[in-house]
Amino acid sequence: MSGFELESLERTLENHIPGDELAEVKRILFGNSTKKLELPECAVSAASERDFELQGHMFQCATEQLRPPRRIRVGLIQNHTVLPTDSPISAIHSRIAEIVEVASMCDVNIVCFQETWSMPFAFCTREKEPWSEFAESAEDGSTTRFCQELAKKYNMVIVSPILEREGLHGTLWNTAVVISNSGAVLGKSRKNHIPRVGDFNESTYYMEGNTGHKVFQTQFGKIAVNICFGRHHPLNWFMYSMNGAEIIFNPSATVGELRSISKMSSHLVMVKKLTMTLDTSTVQVTWPPLTGSRCPGLSRTRDGLLVVELDLNLNRQISDKWSFKMTGRYAEYAEELAKAVREDFKPNIVKE
Repeated sequence: MSGFELESLERTLENHIPGDELAEVKRILFGNSTKKLELPECAVSAASERDFELQGHMFQCATEQLRPPRRIRVGLIQNHTVLPTDSPISAIHSRIAEIVEVASMCDVNIVCFQETWSMPFAFCTREKEPWSEFAESAEDGSTTRFCQELAKKYNMVIVSPILEREGLHGTLWNTAVVISNSGAVLGKSRKNHIPRVGDFNESTYYMEGNTGHKVFQTQFGKIAVNICFGRHHPLNWFMYSMNGAEIIFNPSATVGELRSISKMSSHLVMVKKLTMTLDTSTVQVTWPPLTGSRCPGLSRTRDGLLVVELDLNLNRQISDKWSFKMTGRYAEYAEELAKAVREDFKPNIVKE
């Protein structure tokens, strides 16, 4: 198995499990199935010509009597570094531009790129140079200006995770810039939790975020961005949800066995979150496991665009069914957490 890289979990199942068993296996692993979303032939042809995978899926939602549907389409993009790492940044911009154009053909309203998409993910190399040279302003850097043009051109909200260099002090941050479909910079959200796992000791590259748990009101819904390692912290998800997020993006760059751990962690913390989550480490979309729905992911080895149609009314439908926010004891949690962070904290342990 040395050097073996799995192309796709779904394809492996389809290749090796008999048809009469396959549906039940997928139900156990992925929950209720999503419907295939038919995409325009022009988009399918363009994706093939440009050598990236294109998939479309649709989540089911009950029709309501009093509220009209709130259907939107969301896109997730994964990409290689297309040229050697000493090439101009415009090379990766061009690659993303041709994928975003196909997203527009598919009527995508919000698109999210992978973590620090405009550079090689170098934070496991323990090298500072030349990687810190990719850091740029979140407000008016070349990557943000590039995304503003795309957002306005295609009437699309763009979540653009970059390595940010803050101008006043020169501090580096792992930041997601949210750009409105008008082309304006709506704001930014910095990575709250930094891993210190093996070679992924990213604290030597950038600071823990200081932007809290912002939620961005867009024309297509209220969105938040929980960058990469933040998915392993349940309270991080919880606070985005409490601030009203309807969609939480999880842009990330994860490799090898960490992909499985990341996927499992995300699913566990989503149980009480009741918002939809989009993960760029495995390029998939998951509604809370309580609905039992996860769409198939993209290839683990190719560039790709995943397009998902969803109705945001499903968030409240699930919330009404399970009532977690109604039954949560938040005042009690807050009181106990306030005690737990004190140096004189004493755990409430009963002994014989």
